[in-house]
Amino acid sequence: MDTLSASPCTCFRLRRASRQLSQLYDAHLSPAGLSLNAYSILRRAPRPRQLGELADALGMDRTTLTRNLKPLLAAGWLEATRGDDARQRLIAITPAGKAVLRRARPLWRRAQDAVEATFGPAPTARLNALLDQLDHALPAGEPA
Repeated sequence: MDTLSASPCTCFRLRRASRQLSQLYDAHLSPAGLSLNAYSILRRAPRPRQLGELADALGMDRTTLTRNLKPLLAAGWLEATRGDDARQRLIAITPAGKAVLRRARPLWRRAQDAVEATFGPAPTARLNALLDQLDHALPAGEPA
């Protein structure tokens, strides 16, 4: 690591690596017309889900999710409906969204394979386990 990127800040290091990974996945997913963010949202909406539930599954706040849903709704890949309670907003993937997701899955797999080829399968598995552990250790939406 060079001195420009060296930092004692865990969040900085994680975000820097995250940006690089996102660029790799975005490049692989671009032939399907998706970013990693859009792909992740579509993958987590296989059935109608409340907006808050979907936000929690993605680790996003509702405002950020709402902003990220707009292009997916406009493309017809997701639909928003009202739930039993008129205040409830349900988000679900459409048949067109399922089709784009089917096209994107092998592209995502190639991105994942590229990460594992570069970093190694065992370090990738360890990193995923550590990230899951960190995710569960941190309180959602509030300072630790």
